[in-house]
Amino acid sequence: MAKVKKMYVCEECGHETSGWLGKCPSCGAWNSFFAMKEAATKAGDRSGSWLQPQEATGGHELINLSSIQVKQEVKQASSIAELDRVLGGGLVRGSLVLLGGDPGIGKSTLALQILGNCDFANVLYVSGEESASQIGLRYERLGLSDKNIPLFTTTKFSAIEEVLTLHKPSVAVIDSIQTVYSNELPSAPGSVAQVREAGMGFLRLAKTHDITIILTGHVTKEGAIAGPRVLEHMVDTVLYFEGEKESPLRILRAVKNRFASTGEIGIFEMTEKGLLSVDQATSLFLDGKAKNVSGSVISAVLEGTRPLLIEIQALTVQSNYGTPIRMTQGIDRSRLVMLMAVAEKKTKIDMSVLDAYVNVTGGLRIKGTSVDLAILVALLSSLRDEPVSVDAVVLGEVGLTGEIRSVPRIADSLEEAYRAGRNHFVIPASAKSNLRRFEKKEDVKVYYVSELNEAYDLLFSKESSL
Repeated sequence: MAKVKKMYVCEECGHETSGWLGKCPSCGAWNSFFAMKEAATKAGDRSGSWLQPQEATGGHELINLSSIQVKQEVKQASSIAELDRVLGGGLVRGSLVLLGGDPGIGKSTLALQILGNCDFANVLYVSGEESASQIGLRYERLGLSDKNIPLFTTTKFSAIEEVLTLHKPSVAVIDSIQTVYSNELPSAPGSVAQVREAGMGFLRLAKTHDITIILTGHVTKEGAIAGPRVLEHMVDTVLYFEGEKESPLRILRAVKNRFASTGEIGIFEMTEKGLLSVDQATSLFLDGKAKNVSGSVISAVLEGTRPLLIEIQALTVQSNYGTPIRMTQGIDRSRLVMLMAVAEKKTKIDMSVLDAYVNVTGGLRIKGTSVDLAILVALLSSLRDEPVSVDAVVLGEVGLTGEIRSVPRIADSLEEAYRAGRNHFVIPASAKSNLRRFEKKEDVKVYYVSELNEAYDLLFSKESSL
């Protein structure tokens, strides 16, 4: 009989210890430990493992890598173009996919559309959040009434495990992981311990029965999937849904993918009929942009393999408090603070008396440095209450000494902007050698700048020939 040992687990962060503690050494929470009993596995016991050992030595099972017959991973397209782009071609059999996002962003809608559009023989939708009638309404609204999608409503992991083991669907959706609980743990559903236990259970089921399991998960106030990050380490793919609820645009971003590259994004539009893939997205985030207004500059970012044109908006006003306000939407706030310090040093403009607000329209979140110059140009435009001399695409990273540095794959961004109807560009001088062929286009005008003040003089000169 297996020996039973007792572990104590923090319900806040999942930290484990062999004895009870009043304060968690990992997260600092008080009185958060609870006792959890688990059976130690006997030597040679293979239960719960999806591996097929070839030999055993001293009671420990070893596998010779040279003896493993590697199977080619076959990806099954979901028939949703933007999702397949993010996944690198489609879903891999036996993989565990985590789909995270804010409540109401469209996770359940996308999950149901995946089951309704994929060509897998049999699927299963497991819901612990909504009743059958609520899901039926969404099912009708999405136009899936001709699709056979079995539904199972429960929050007990043991019940879900029985159904998955019995029916062995090709693709299963668990909506959501925060509602699933195990009777073996005393903590409440949604706690770190419950989420981790359920996640490990679904990982075992996916690998053992070759089931593609899609888990939906809510994010915390800090932007991480509730757990906090225990799920992201054990799953094969992590997808984040981003976007403003007031906007119909939704962005699906891959932050982890064991079967393809990460950083790719998919763009969707939320409609009454569900999420629609957006193919032509180059100028999508410029819709509604006013012309000849101060504080507005067009720039470009590279999201995965896709260049996108975006609008950077900035607003500066006189500060009424001792400490000036720095607020951002779509960019890192600390990056803005650093850029304003560089601008103050190089232009002698006192930024300490100004409140600054910077926004990336469309709900896109920028992590790179390609929009540094555009941010500072938009700030100066707002400060002077004067629009830039021309509706140009402004690109470039700004260093601490005020120099303008090149950005990766700048030629691809300019080519895509040109196809979208843009023909004026302000870019770093260091990129000139890579753009000689692009400059030869008849209606293209490229201006190279190497320093911040040089860019300011060019874009705010009344005599500029732009």
